[in-house]
Amino acid sequence: MRKSLALVPVSFRIALREMRGGLSGFYIFLACIALGTAAIAAVNSVSSAITASITSEGRTLLAGDIRFELNNREASQSELAFLQKFGAVSQSVGLRSMARLPDGTDQSLVELKAVDESYPLYGELTTEPAGLAASLFAPPEESTYTALVAPLLLDRMGLSAGDHLLIGDARFRIAAAVVTEPDALSEGFGFAPRLMTSLAGLRATGLLQTGSLVEYTYKIRLSPSAPSIEDIREASQKDFPNAGWSIRSSDRAAPSLTENVQRFSQFLTLVGLTALVVGGVGVANAVRAFLDSKRTVIATLKCVGAPAGAVVMVYFFQIAFIALVGIVIGLVVGAAAPMLAMPYLARFLPISAGPELHGQALVLAALFGILTTLAFAIIPLGHARKVPATALFREHGTQSKGLPSWSYLTATAVTLLALATLAIWSAEDRFLALLFVGSMAVVFAVLRFVAWIVTEIARRAPTTSSAALRLAIGNIHRPGALTASVVLSLGLGLSLLVTLALIDGNLRRELTGNLSERAPNFFFVDLQRDQLDQFRALISEKSPTGVLAEVPMLRGRILELNGMDVTKIDVPPEGRWVLRGDRGITYSEKLPENASLTQGSWWPENYQGEPLVSFSEEEATELGLKLGDTVTVNVLGRSLTVKIANFRKVEWESLSINFVMVFSPNTFAGAPHAWLATLTDPTATAEQEADILRSVTNTLPTVTTVRVKDALDTVNRLVAQLAIAIRAAASVALVASILVLSGALAAGNKARARDAVILKTLGATRVMLIRAFSYEYLLLGAATAAFALLAGGVAAWFIVSKIMNLPATFLPSVAIGTLLVAMITTIVVGLIGTWRILGQKAAPVLREL
Repeated sequence: MRKSLALVPVSFRIALREMRGGLSGFYIFLACIALGTAAIAAVNSVSSAITASITSEGRTLLAGDIRFELNNREASQSELAFLQKFGAVSQSVGLRSMARLPDGTDQSLVELKAVDESYPLYGELTTEPAGLAASLFAPPEESTYTALVAPLLLDRMGLSAGDHLLIGDARFRIAAAVVTEPDALSEGFGFAPRLMTSLAGLRATGLLQTGSLVEYTYKIRLSPSAPSIEDIREASQKDFPNAGWSIRSSDRAAPSLTENVQRFSQFLTLVGLTALVVGGVGVANAVRAFLDSKRTVIATLKCVGAPAGAVVMVYFFQIAFIALVGIVIGLVVGAAAPMLAMPYLARFLPISAGPELHGQALVLAALFGILTTLAFAIIPLGHARKVPATALFREHGTQSKGLPSWSYLTATAVTLLALATLAIWSAEDRFLALLFVGSMAVVFAVLRFVAWIVTEIARRAPTTSSAALRLAIGNIHRPGALTASVVLSLGLGLSLLVTLALIDGNLRRELTGNLSERAPNFFFVDLQRDQLDQFRALISEKSPTGVLAEVPMLRGRILELNGMDVTKIDVPPEGRWVLRGDRGITYSEKLPENASLTQGSWWPENYQGEPLVSFSEEEATELGLKLGDTVTVNVLGRSLTVKIANFRKVEWESLSINFVMVFSPNTFAGAPHAWLATLTDPTATAEQEADILRSVTNTLPTVTTVRVKDALDTVNRLVAQLAIAIRAAASVALVASILVLSGALAAGNKARARDAVILKTLGATRVMLIRAFSYEYLLLGAATAAFALLAGGVAAWFIVSKIMNLPATFLPSVAIGTLLVAMITTIVVGLIGTWRILGQKAAPVLREL
């Protein structure tokens, strides 16, 4: 051990002296490490910047220090007095409704938000024209209230400041367009444009009826003497255990957005890690080629008495130095990414960020870069140690047969294990990361097997009369062939592209095709019992062939599972949405038509026993529930504990009326509620749908009508924007694949130059050699594309059908596109790499033989 340490300074000095020759032979190595490190550093830095911005601006994003939210009821006098003890309170009310023109010719769904004069407690509500936010609270003129609206609503309905709108039973004048709404991000994603008014304006609409889906929000700006937020939370639960309010503090102003950003960044990090691992193949090729070019130096060192360990140290230091340069380049790009991305993202999100380094993200990227370099460089170094000096002088190169010593194999295994552990440990969803790591290991093994299969098929292929094709087939299976490098490098990148393209294609197909065909045409919300007969008659007149479905609807929030507070239960990420906020719930005497029982039995007609609930099987599994367990739900300020009687399989993708929880009718006997209805009419034209929408809105102005096609269009636009980011990330992996392919070709250029010179000496023409190389790259590209289609197809099927629970279909256009990309890439890159060697003069090459 002491002897090995003594060799370190000498080896380091020799390595530095050799580095004076520059980075020749290491540009591909440098690019692979820099690209993968930059991808991971950039994604995590931007994610950290967004999260930090949300946290630092939490008060503004929440428009308060703490927020209490109630559904379908206002806070009582005692509850309001409790909140006012801690500081200034601002009340706002939110719901969806229909805004319509006074002449009844047009209408639009809006996200209606009514605020008081204290709004906002933090931040600023800005308008265009400026300075008109206070006009919301001006006394109504001729029973006309003031409204501020989103620019989208003005564009959609062709309106401008000064025009009038009707909402429910009230009339509003548009004073200005909303430019910034400070707490919009904490309100969550909305399918409709915003319309803001005063609380008095909202009351005049007549929309605040029993059972209407309304959110009452109370935000507090804490006084200096107020207790901590955690103490306030505990006091509220102690003094009002049945209030049923949802409490959020400014340090978690937008939890849904934060979690989604973290999940999306994790996905992009794994894509970046794929690019880095693909680049690892390039590292191995570059190290192997570099050591091959240094064979005479290695031989000289060994012949003058340098131990094999010292030789390995010399080139390990050089490789480490080049890797460090690549990692630094990647970190610089990653550090600059938030400064470039945040101004763009600020157009969509109310966030801001100054020039700040996100150390954790950069350290993570650096660790990935270091471990990837080590994992793929150790074995080539082990091969160089194993080859004797005499073999090196005989031009055998560093490509020794067999495996290096166990110490090198063990070091490689430990490094790969550390790389996998880091990927899993740093992930938000560790199961997904574990699945990714396992998939990468399987894909690597399968790609090696595919390369072996291609080699064996080429070796056993029958002789052909075409000299060019015969030469191409020989190049595929000869010693030192490019087959393994090409299949590995392109296989990973193309498999990722196929997977993402199929997922994107299936999502678009489902949203724009199958889903829109199966989904109802309309949802009707906030139907009151005394409106049902009039509503049914209207729908029967306007859509005689349509199918109308109606169910009672309430809002409830799960407080406890089996007596345990849900805030203290560790729930998997995929099941958290059930416990977040209020859920729509219903009751039914019969099993819903679009569901089927999987466990338990349905309650009998006229059931009057203990309250029971039917739970969606998938969500129950995610929450760890079983038959007989209890669920405590707060509905209208009253907490009810019910027993799970059965589980149902729910087809969420149908977009028909579905609920996580369906209760026995006796649970809510006498409780006030509204009704939810859907209309399904596949034969309805766009004109008929517009007529139905107009008629319902004008006849029943307090009923909210949601056209499903409009909602799907909104989701489709969101999916399209996400797809751009995903494709950009996947392109990084493909670029890494092309770099690796170029490196593999560069590594084999010397052997190919020698072959080309010998063949030209024996009479081969340049055209024949170009044809031979083209055939070789074409065959390798086709084999790689076939694997990518199979692997990507399986991966996409698993994600779409098993994780997203959507129908998965193989898309031929993706297959054809993949084949073209693979073959064009291999042919173009291959010919670019070999064109120069075809023009080499014969004499210098022949002298070295």
